[in-house]
Amino acid sequence: MQRKTPLIGIALLLGGFVLLSSSNLLQGHEQAGGKTIKVKLLLPVGEDVLIKVDGKEVDGNGDVRTLTVTTPKDKDYVVITAFWEPNNYTKITRPRKAVASDKEVELDFRSPSNAEKDDIVVRYVPTPDKVVAAMCKMAKVGKDDVVYDLGCGDGRMVIMAVKDFGAKKGVGVDLREDLIAECKESAKTKGVSDKVTFRVGDVLKVEDLSDATVVLLYMGDDINARLKPILQKTLKPGSRVVSHRFLMGEDWKPARTETITNTEYGDCDIHLWTIEEKKK
Repeated sequence: MQRKTPLIGIALLLGGFVLLSSSNLLQGHEQAGGKTIKVKLLLPVGEDVLIKVDGKEVDGNGDVRTLTVTTPKDKDYVVITAFWEPNNYTKITRPRKAVASDKEVELDFRSPSNAEKDDIVVRYVPTPDKVVAAMCKMAKVGKDDVVYDLGCGDGRMVIMAVKDFGAKKGVGVDLREDLIAECKESAKTKGVSDKVTFRVGDVLKVEDLSDATVVLLYMGDDINARLKPILQKTLKPGSRVVSHRFLMGEDWKPARTETITNTEYGDCDIHLWTIEEKKK
């Protein structure tokens, strides 16, 4: 005769299994991490943003997201990074630290932070010569000007400013050593090596920018936003800034904008700002 287990016994067995499993899960949770943090993420509007928590990708979508994360057992925080591409040649990685709290932690990824620096990679795209010439004309480059190109690429902006518009000096700065080498060769070919300087460097850390009377840019909205306070603080009154395509944020509008038509990339906008006297 087959012995049957009473239903109540099955229920108790199952209940015991559930309790045991839950206990093991909780114990494993405590061993794996330290503190649990509820985090609200405010992300750039309209962007396809990838989120990572301590290097591990997290699913989700939308401009506002809520996560529950657990810190490593030896830390009271996690590092959350947002990655997105605002255009087809700019990649931005923006880190924020979520520190354990009894309340929900809100992290704002919509604008840069001075405390936690962005990693911005800009793919090199040359500005058409026709646009470079228009930028120099807009800036009224002349014999008394020192022209800086931040993110100089192949160096064509400062080379043209010196060779074709008579600027007394040109300086180009770029992160890529191969492009800087190309700049120097091009300067030799064009016969302006004695008036231009090209160097590898971070455009946000140019120590001699106060020498510039004209700054030419083709960098991206996000880097322009980081450059804006540096330019406003460092450049002398009367200095001109001209940017191909990209702006300087909502609170520093260009004094003038022109559209250059029929370039190899179609129509291109250029924008002019002039540094004003510092308010006392």
